[in-house]
Amino acid sequence: MSLTPTALRRLRGLRPGERIDVDFALELARYASVHDLGEAALRQRRARHGDRAYFVVNQHINYTNICRNACRFCAYSKREGDPDGYTLSLDEVEARLLERLHEPIRELHIVGGLNPRLPQEYYLEMLRLCKRLRPEATVKAFTAVEIAFFAEAWGLSEADTLRTLREAGLDVLPGGGAEVFDSGLRQQLCPDKISGDHWLALHALAHRLGMPTNATMLFGHLEGWEERIAHLDALRRLEDEAPGFMCFIPLPYQSKNTELTIPGPSGEDILRTVALCRLLLDNITHIKAYWAFMGIKMAQLALWAGADDLDGTILGERIGHAAGASSPEALTVAEIRAVIRVAGFTPVQRDTMFRPIAP
Repeated sequence: MSLTPTALRRLRGLRPGERIDVDFALELARYASVHDLGEAALRQRRARHGDRAYFVVNQHINYTNICRNACRFCAYSKREGDPDGYTLSLDEVEARLLERLHEPIRELHIVGGLNPRLPQEYYLEMLRLCKRLRPEATVKAFTAVEIAFFAEAWGLSEADTLRTLREAGLDVLPGGGAEVFDSGLRQQLCPDKISGDHWLALHALAHRLGMPTNATMLFGHLEGWEERIAHLDALRRLEDEAPGFMCFIPLPYQSKNTELTIPGPSGEDILRTVALCRLLLDNITHIKAYWAFMGIKMAQLALWAGADDLDGTILGERIGHAAGASSPEALTVAEIRAVIRVAGFTPVQRDTMFRPIAP
């Protein structure tokens, strides 16, 4: 079945930034061709960003894979006592920062498992260390799941936890831990993780405290279009009420080495999802084609389906690659510029807040 002529005319006539409702989004998801969706999303993308495609010079630090949660889609986490478990000492974190000190890194992306053995001072000193060695870099660290874990472990409110971390050097929250908000699916996928409502409330709190955040959605597993659209609508409503999302990142499920052994999304599904994200999230400026999860070729195609950002150079990412992501472990600045140019767009180096940086 295809879109009705009336719906197709409406899709093709969408004005820049025009809001569509959930029912129309579901109709598009079910019946629009990938070509019509992509063309409409590309028009919206070009109205906002022209032919610019953004990237950041960044470094990932995954400080521990020991986690008390047992998410079925995660190939990265290990239980306490597992021989493959690890936790970086602060000296090891420092060494990883120092070995790349010659590079013009502008963002440090720091996330890890919920390790009950780590004291509060470990996290605060890690943030101070980042700020001391990389004062020019934005520290984007700790998902909402980690923040809730810290608050519980430290006996603080979540607001005071965020304030304490900010005083030590935290600038921005990443978008991880959102997965898919539907409560029934979360019970199947990640029953130990905070609820979708809790994730949303914590990001709203961060926004109200003046801390920007990102948002994500893990797709291509057990969810359908209804759950995807509801997830995007919840993010859009939160942004209306408590603005602060800088970027949205749709994350294709990586299935290798996980308990949930399903194929993950097809290429067409990825492009359809990216396009729907651009059309539905009218109040979130940037959509990321995260090449570490999508692969480089699919990320290039996603730039034509509404995405405007490729993330960055990404040395040190371990979570997606633990689940079998086949992308390279890092790109140089020259390589990521070439990837963008070959795709037909103009590369723009940025900082975490999407402010352009002169080459």
